[in-house]
Amino acid sequence: MSVQAYKPTSPGRRKMTVIDRRRTGLYAGRPLKSLVRPLPLRAGRNAQGKITVRHRGGGNKRLYRVIDFRRDKRGVRAEVVRIEYDPNRSAHIALLAYADGEMRYILAPVGLKAGDAVSSGPEADIRPGNALPLERIPTGTMIHNVEIQPGRGGQLCRAAGTAAQLVAKEGRYAHVQLPSREVRLVLVECTATVGQVGNTDHENVRIGKAGKTRHLRRRPQVRGSVMNPVDHPHGGGEGKAPRGRHPVTPWGKPALGKRTRARSKASNRNIVRSRHRT
Repeated sequence: MSVQAYKPTSPGRRKMTVIDRRRTGLYAGRPLKSLVRPLPLRAGRNAQGKITVRHRGGGNKRLYRVIDFRRDKRGVRAEVVRIEYDPNRSAHIALLAYADGEMRYILAPVGLKAGDAVSSGPEADIRPGNALPLERIPTGTMIHNVEIQPGRGGQLCRAAGTAAQLVAKEGRYAHVQLPSREVRLVLVECTATVGQVGNTDHENVRIGKAGKTRHLRRRPQVRGSVMNPVDHPHGGGEGKAPRGRHPVTPWGKPALGKRTRARSKASNRNIVRSRHRT
């Protein structure tokens, strides 16, 4: 396990755990300059400056790493230069050096290390890190970075430790089982990457203190039950009062379990088995 615990030298350190970068072989230097972009801090605000997502703001400065989700450089062999940390996602990333001299970042799957060779295209081998169309991947293979539309780039299973399974193929569509147990139809022309996304110990990390949450650009959340009635529908009352109604937002809209997915969503027709079924 690559999770490192600290000695309890303070209340925050007592419960804090982090990913041990030395044990996992992560690169300790800065990212490749040509593959980073500035990332302005929007703090949950839209183009008009209005807060559209609450409880965001502050935190450490970041540079955005440009990730190759399309894997459209086909038939060209690449070598893994190093595995790096990415502050913008839970997964680690791998820096590839192609035979023609181009450099790209991809999501690092489990088992991929510096010096390994990867490739993409219909003729690629079934090895972790290689990207192929679903029609060329054997049934039962674990995959990630799965496209929904051909050529658009991977959109499914990109978080740390996630993986989907190719369970069947039928005509123009493949049946892909997602980590939520949902089974979805995906065109066989869509590309997916073989293997499971790396950094599987991400779910075992304990933040340990409130200050680290602020470093992650998450501001405090105040419970509505401790507010006044003028500020929140759950506020007011003597002592700890019950809500007296179904949970709602400060503006009276249903919360905590209310389904917000549109029934007319175009991709609903591609769901074979819903994740809500037991």
